[in-house]
Amino acid sequence: MIFLTFEAGNDSHLGLLIGEQVLDLTAAWPSKQTAPRHVGDLAEAGEAGIATVRELQSSAKDLLPRASLKILAPIPRPKKNVFCVGRNYKEHIDEGMRAQGKAPVPLPAVPEFFTKPPTAVIADGDSIPQHANVTAQLDYEVELAVIIGTKGTNIAAADAYSHIFGYSIINDITGRDTQRRYGQWFKGKGLDRSCPFGPVVVHASAMPNVEDLRIFSTVNGELRQDSRTSRMIFDIPEIIEHLSRGLTLEPGDVIPTGTPSGVGYAMEPPRFLVDGDRVTAEIEGIGILHNTITA
Repeated sequence: MIFLTFEAGNDSHLGLLIGEQVLDLTAAWPSKQTAPRHVGDLAEAGEAGIATVRELQSSAKDLLPRASLKILAPIPRPKKNVFCVGRNYKEHIDEGMRAQGKAPVPLPAVPEFFTKPPTAVIADGDSIPQHANVTAQLDYEVELAVIIGTKGTNIAAADAYSHIFGYSIINDITGRDTQRRYGQWFKGKGLDRSCPFGPVVVHASAMPNVEDLRIFSTVNGELRQDSRTSRMIFDIPEIIEHLSRGLTLEPGDVIPTGTPSGVGYAMEPPRFLVDGDRVTAEIEGIGILHNTITA
């Protein structure tokens, strides 16, 4: 099952993607009072919600062409900050140290976390501000995103997959100079509209090989990043185990899992994003997230 969220009047509706058509789950839901309006709502509905989706899918009719819809972020405004993982691919760590003229460093002993606020989240096709008054070094980072489906605290790695609703794509847009100027990651990564998210969420039942997917990005059609999720330093169960220690994860929480090498600031010479650049972030089995930089 593949889900998306789309614009319907002044509201959002949850859709089930069937080929290139969409079943409007919000409109078809048996109870209008409990009808989910985005992926986060469906995650909160748990197994009962998925059971209802399966029933509706079996008798689907009056489908909408996907191309006719304005696609929103799967969760247009998450209830909490997006939980991000830094430095989770060795090659990305190495390229960062080279770019700063520093010697290689040992791999992190534990995952390194930071967040992006809900105001950063935008959809496939939305524009990303250049933020020229804040940064001269705007950069991209394709990341596999995990969406939590079952609430939990102190989750053991062995149990982590049972807490996952599905998977999506995030582009962790970053102001590199701003990040360094403030001495921590949040400011440079928390800019408005700096978290493209989507275009879809693939349910966990449809992603059995999530630990080894091709993950890559392009700028104006030029391949920049190209790796596999199997090259993460900390895999998904480890990330969830560490993040959930003393911190409750809830349905609809979003966890990007780090980016591979190939980012702009580590190129020789560095190549940052400018007005008009078209950025894509793609993950095998999920899709392509397209966005354009605007002054």
